[in-house]
Amino acid sequence: MNNKKQPGMLTFAKDLPNICSLLGLLSTVIGIYFAIKGNFPASIIAILWAVLFDWYDGIIARKMKNRTKAQGIFGGQLDSMIDIVSFGVLPAILLLSYGNYNIWFIPGAFVIIATSAIRLSYFNIYGLVDHKYRGLALDNNVLILSFIFLFERFFQNATFSIILYTILMVLSALNLSSILTPKFSGKWIYVLVIYVLVLTSVFGWILYNRL
Repeated sequence: MNNKKQPGMLTFAKDLPNICSLLGLLSTVIGIYFAIKGNFPASIIAILWAVLFDWYDGIIARKMKNRTKAQGIFGGQLDSMIDIVSFGVLPAILLLSYGNYNIWFIPGAFVIIATSAIRLSYFNIYGLVDHKYRGLALDNNVLILSFIFLFERFFQNATFSIILYTILMVLSALNLSSILTPKFSGKWIYVLVIYVLVLTSVFGWILYNRL
């Protein structure tokens, strides 16, 4: 009897914020593909757009006044699931691929994914603290990682893999720390859009010159 009262799962896919979330997931899948193939500039472009879609799904959701409570709850759960893939699995695969799938990079990949799972589970329970995050938000990892990859060509592969490994472990520690970090919202979305467009252009130029 209860099943008849429950909406079908695909009915939530028509919800505009969830469509935006799924576009972010598509960007992530593209990023994973290119990371596995060793095309790191293309992977970075994809993950940057995943962050942008992740920001916009919340903006769209807050502006829609006719969303049901069920849509809001479902959207929050969907967003959290996608965040694990976008900001946990993809960076872990990026690290493994850049390290030529050396066995010593497996612990780092595990730490990244475990950190994202722990952090998102904690956030789903406790949420914000005085409009601030406890620890560094996962999407900030990606924004920092993208900036760092701008300097990748100045290092040998072995050297940069160690730099990448170290920075990702530091970021994971900050993700689980108790320090309060600001929640960027409002006009910060314009900063993010400019950041994504500029870095997309830079990494696109790098890709073009590799052809």
